[in-house]
Amino acid sequence: MSILLIGSLDDEDYADWKTHLLAHLPEGETLVLATEPHDVEAVDVALVANPPHGTLARYPHLRFVQSLWAGVDRMLSDPALPTDIPIARLVDPALTQAMVECALASVLLLHRQLPAYARQQARAEWKQLAQPLAGQRRVGVLGLGALGGACATALAGVGFAVSGWSRAPKSIEGVTCLSGAEGMDRLVETSDILVNLLPLTPDTAGILDARLFGRLPPGAGLVNLARGRHLVEEDLLAALQAGQVGHAVLDVFTQEPLPAAHPFWAHPGITVLPHVAAYSAPESAARIALENVARHRAGQPTTAMVDPVRGY
Repeated sequence: MSILLIGSLDDEDYADWKTHLLAHLPEGETLVLATEPHDVEAVDVALVANPPHGTLARYPHLRFVQSLWAGVDRMLSDPALPTDIPIARLVDPALTQAMVECALASVLLLHRQLPAYARQQARAEWKQLAQPLAGQRRVGVLGLGALGGACATALAGVGFAVSGWSRAPKSIEGVTCLSGAEGMDRLVETSDILVNLLPLTPDTAGILDARLFGRLPPGAGLVNLARGRHLVEEDLLAALQAGQVGHAVLDVFTQEPLPAAHPFWAHPGITVLPHVAAYSAPESAARIALENVARHRAGQPTTAMVDPVRGY
């Protein structure tokens, strides 16, 4: 049987992933690329990076899918996705570290009021703003999974007063953990800076909307590092105009690349990042993915398994 590499990758990405996968491929395994001729009947494992809808259904003997990305929402939205095949997410310490770095940088940018100073610089205005210490700034983290939990821990380590929300109750040292509808309300209402790291599901799509913005403390900061579809863009623009949101750092968008004419580019209250918070690096992810495949082959428990009902 064969291991298939398939996804929305360009030729250079395919070549890079192939190099690193072959370096860790166990003896006796065969790696095939979706872009090259191969026997669909021989494929029983797929390593996937947002494969085009309908493609996985072409493999009649597929028995295990290992995502090369942390998020699986695009794959799960495939109406032709076989429903009886186990799917694993990628949990990569290198990707987690990259997300932690971006969350820290984004929150510190807002905490230290650097966007306001940039606007003052453009006016040649010398004005020192009152600056609380991190312990006086309340940071809320939506989502306490592998990425959100690590970011919440790191933010608490810097000294911020951190709260986190998850669908089910959790416990993280140094973080006030909340859950449920009441917990969500409490988190939003007490977040001077709100960081979104939720998985994208039917329940969380559009969660960053006018209702949520209206419950934030006036002038709160927003950081969205999860998915563009979490954000209702028109509601954010209105909240910025009203001063309900002071500044937003956005790394993800409903349409990517962000169109040149999009109002976010020129908005003084928005920092645009081109989806760079964290990405799967073949150098580390290839080994982790193949180790999970080896566990599947050996009949051992595999890690980071996806619950299709929850959507992550």
